[in-house]
Amino acid sequence: MKITADMSITEIVQKYPQTVEILMQQGMGCLGCAAARFETLAQGAAAHGIDLEPLLAALNKAVEE
Repeated sequence: MKITADMSITEIVQKYPQTVEILMQQGMGCLGCAAARFETLAQGAAAHGIDLEPLLAALNKAVEE
Protein backbone atom coordinates (compact mmCIF):
# COMPACT_ATOMS: atom_id res chain seq x y z
CA MET A 1 0.00 0.00 0.00
CA LYS A 2 1.28 3.41 -0.94
CA ILE A 3 -1.24 5.36 1.12
CA THR A 4 -1.49 4.67 4.83
CA ALA A 5 -3.84 5.83 7.58
CA ASP A 6 -1.13 7.88 9.29
CA MET A 7 -0.36 10.05 6.24
CA SER A 8 -1.65 13.62 6.27
CA ILE A 9 -4.44 14.43 3.87
CA THR A 10 -2.32 17.17 2.28
CA GLU A 11 0.58 14.75 1.77
CA ILE A 12 -1.72 12.26 0.05
CA VAL A 13 -3.20 14.87 -2.29
CA GLN A 14 0.20 16.36 -3.14
CA LYS A 15 1.78 12.99 -3.93
CA TYR A 16 -1.30 11.50 -5.58
CA PRO A 17 -3.57 14.16 -7.13
CA GLN A 18 -5.79 11.44 -8.57
CA THR A 19 -7.09 10.82 -5.02
CA VAL A 20 -8.90 14.17 -4.79
CA GLU A 21 -12.00 12.87 -6.56
CA ILE A 22 -12.26 9.86 -4.25
CA LEU A 23 -11.88 11.99 -1.13
CA MET A 24 -14.54 14.40 -2.38
CA GLN A 25 -16.93 11.55 -3.24
CA GLN A 26 -16.52 10.19 0.29
CA GLY A 27 -17.51 13.52 1.80
CA MET A 28 -14.06 14.79 2.66
CA GLY A 29 -14.39 18.18 1.01
CA CYS A 30 -11.99 19.77 3.47
CA LEU A 31 -8.94 19.34 1.26
CA GLY A 32 -8.16 23.03 1.35
CA CYS A 33 -8.85 23.59 5.02
CA ALA A 34 -6.15 24.14 7.60
CA ALA A 35 -6.84 20.82 9.31
CA ALA A 36 -5.93 18.88 6.17
CA ARG A 37 -2.31 19.96 6.61
CA PHE A 38 -1.82 18.16 9.90
CA GLU A 39 -4.78 15.81 10.13
CA THR A 40 -4.08 12.21 9.20
CA LEU A 41 -6.33 10.26 6.88
CA ALA A 42 -7.53 8.22 9.88
CA GLN A 43 -8.41 11.38 11.83
CA GLY A 44 -10.19 12.93 8.86
CA ALA A 45 -12.17 9.77 8.18
CA ALA A 46 -13.20 9.56 11.84
CA ALA A 47 -14.23 13.23 11.91
CA HIS A 48 -16.46 12.68 8.88
CA GLY A 49 -17.85 9.30 9.97
CA ILE A 50 -16.18 7.47 7.08
CA ASP A 51 -15.11 3.81 7.33
CA LEU A 52 -11.32 3.95 7.00
CA GLU A 53 -10.58 0.53 5.47
CA PRO A 54 -12.76 0.90 2.33
CA LEU A 55 -11.43 4.45 1.89
CA LEU A 56 -7.84 3.25 2.08
CA ALA A 57 -8.58 0.47 -0.40
CA ALA A 58 -10.17 2.90 -2.88
CA LEU A 59 -7.32 5.40 -2.58
CA ASN A 60 -4.65 2.75 -3.06
CA LYS A 61 -6.50 1.28 -6.03
CA ALA A 62 -6.56 4.74 -7.64
CA VAL A 63 -2.80 5.24 -7.26
CA GLU A 64 -1.99 1.77 -8.56
CA GLU A 65 -3.90 2.28 -11.82
